[in-house]
Amino acid sequence: MAIIKVVKYNGNPNVFAYKYPSEELGTWTQLIVNESQEAVLFKEGRALDVFQSGRHTLETANIPLINKFINLPFGGLSPFTAEVWFVNKVYSMDIKWGTTSPIQLQDPKYKIFVPLRAFGQFGIKIDNSEQFLMKLVGTLPIFDKTNLIKYFRGLYLTKVKDSISSYLVHKQIGILEINAYIDELSEYLKSKIEPVFAEYGIHLVNFYVNDISVPEDDPAVKQLKSALSKKAEMDIIGYNYQQERSFDTLEGAAKNTSSSSSNFMGAGLGLAMGTAVGGSFGGQLGDISKELNTQINNTQKCPSCNSTMDKDIGFCSNCGCDLFKSEGSIKKEIVLCVGCMKEFNKSMNFCPECGKKYNPCPECGADSKLGVDSCPECNYQFPQPCRYCGAILPGKNTRFCPECGESLKKTCPNCNTPIDGSPKFCLECGQKFK
Repeated sequence: MAIIKVVKYNGNPNVFAYKYPSEELGTWTQLIVNESQEAVLFKEGRALDVFQSGRHTLETANIPLINKFINLPFGGLSPFTAEVWFVNKVYSMDIKWGTTSPIQLQDPKYKIFVPLRAFGQFGIKIDNSEQFLMKLVGTLPIFDKTNLIKYFRGLYLTKVKDSISSYLVHKQIGILEINAYIDELSEYLKSKIEPVFAEYGIHLVNFYVNDISVPEDDPAVKQLKSALSKKAEMDIIGYNYQQERSFDTLEGAAKNTSSSSSNFMGAGLGLAMGTAVGGSFGGQLGDISKELNTQINNTQKCPSCNSTMDKDIGFCSNCGCDLFKSEGSIKKEIVLCVGCMKEFNKSMNFCPECGKKYNPCPECGADSKLGVDSCPECNYQFPQPCRYCGAILPGKNTRFCPECGESLKKTCPNCNTPIDGSPKFCLECGQKFK
């Protein structure tokens, strides 16, 4: 019987546990354990001792339990039978996982069932070698990454399905939005799976969800994406589903040339599309009819009581409002924004279209840009402020400020270029004036 003198293992990093093939040892055998390993000595199915990295001589001095299981005559220098297991203690960070079949889930936001796939990777480290060997490895001669994935596939698939379902329901997250929560979901899954790995002496370092996807060709997914796209289009244009159905009804009636009302419905469709805001179809159609009657009958509306009357009447027969005076006053209250060329009321401080501040001309009230010398409408010369004290100057050609007495015709202190008016910077050198 050949006695093994040196026992060691330099193996693949994907192997987590390796059983030395020979069991014939002696108390003079040299056991060599690498830095990233632990060696466990077994006899009759029981662990005698765990050896850390380094060189170990198998003798009763460093194996105190060996005499209990092995009768060692001849002063203890005797052969014996035992098993030596090498356990890999390095971090393994690239173990892939994925759902073999789609997970059928109900979207908590839109209440439709959609298939979902998920995949990612996780990392582990063997913490307790004895627990790992006795609970998981058993009598296998070798335990590698393939065995680990096979043993735990059922565990992580069950946990992934349950965790994703409960996470979506509790957080009220839609299927199409879930990729924005992958980091939170990864931490959530790790907390659920980590205790199970710990029972087998394995420390779960991390558990990542790399992607969660839905099949693009699934009918439910197609329908959901189409509905969301249509909703986004309605929000941009500014109408809702009820109004869209009203437009479809008008369009169908207008295309039906055999109907006597097709011409009127065609005209109503055009006006309804232009006023696609609020109200039901009946209210919109009533407004369209009133507007058509006003234009066809050459009538006008009172700006005070909204009564309808002939266009040539000067005073309202209902409230006595002066229609000619009201029309002129209404026009006078309207001003044109010089920023976006949209009309707005003079009572406003800012243009409702572009947000520009209303800068009225003191003479005619027209809007003008800030910093201009004259009104673009009536050519009124705007008073200019003194660049030293800010007081309003009486005229554009004033040579001295009547408030602070400073000369307004000076030269640049940096390049001596003559300064005309009240510039903020020197046109020659770019010097900024206070």
